[in-house]
Amino acid sequence: MLQTFLTGLREGLEAALIVGILVAYLRKSGRADQLSALWAGVAVAVVMCLGVGAALTFTSNELSDSAEPAFAGIMSVLAVGLVTWMVFWMRTQAHMMKRDLHSKLDRAVEVGWWAVALAAFLAVGREGFELALFLWPTVQAAGSETGALLGVLLGLGSAVLVGYLIYRRAVTLNLGVFFRITGCALIVIASGVLAYGISDLQEAGMLPGEHSIAFDVSSHISPDGWLGTLLKGTLSFSTTTTWLQLVVYITYLVTVMALFLRPQRPSESVPTARPAAHAQV
Repeated sequence: MLQTFLTGLREGLEAALIVGILVAYLRKSGRADQLSALWAGVAVAVVMCLGVGAALTFTSNELSDSAEPAFAGIMSVLAVGLVTWMVFWMRTQAHMMKRDLHSKLDRAVEVGWWAVALAAFLAVGREGFELALFLWPTVQAAGSETGALLGVLLGLGSAVLVGYLIYRRAVTLNLGVFFRITGCALIVIASGVLAYGISDLQEAGMLPGEHSIAFDVSSHISPDGWLGTLLKGTLSFSTTTTWLQLVVYITYLVTVMALFLRPQRPSESVPTARPAAHAQV
C-alpha cells in the first residue's frame, strides 16, 4: 500500500501541477475561453490511462499459466526503465517545465481549440501513462491488490488536494525536496519491482537460476504473515530470493541511487533568478 501510495502521490502531483500551470496561464493571459478545450484534453488523458491499466490487467488474465509470468516480467522491466528515466528527467528538467508548458500552450492557442486539447492531453497523458505502466507491476509485486489499489486512490486523492491548494496559493511546497525524497523512494520501489520481474522471467524460463537460492527465510518470516506482508507491500521483499534477483536488486539500487544523489552540475542546477524551491502556478 505504501508503495502505490507514494507512486500515486508523486505522479499525481506532477499531473496536478501541470494542469494548474496550464489553467493559471490561460486565465492570466485572458484566454479563459480555452479552458473547456483544456479540460476535455485532460479528461481524454485520464480515460486513456484507465484504459492502459485495464488493458494490462485483461491481457494478463487472458494469458496461459506459462505465458503470464513472461508477460509480467517483461512489463516489470519496461516499467522500471520508464520510471528510472522519469526520475532523472525530473531531476534535470523540472525547473524548465513551467516555461516549456507556457510556450507549447501559446502555440496551441494560435492553432485552435483542438490544439489546446491536444497539448493538455499530451502533457497529462505522459504522466498518466507512466503511472499506469509502473503501477501495474507494483500492484502485482505488492501481493495484496486491494491494499495496493487503496494506496493508489489515496495517493492520487492527496495529489489532487495538494495540487488544488497550491493553485489557490493556500500552501507552498518545496518541490526540489519533494521530488528528491520521492525520487529516492521510487528508486527503492523500482528495485523491488525489478527483482519481482526477474523472478517472473526465471519462472517463465527466460532467465536462468530459478533454483539457485540466495536465502530462504520463509521458516522465520511467513510470506502470508503480517511481517512478510508488510515487507512485501513496502519493499517488495521476498522471503525466498534467488542469487540473480539479489544481484540485480543490489546493483540497480546502489548504482541508480548513487547517480540520482550525485551533486548536480551547474548546467543541471535550477537558476537562482527563478528559484524552483517552492511550487507556484
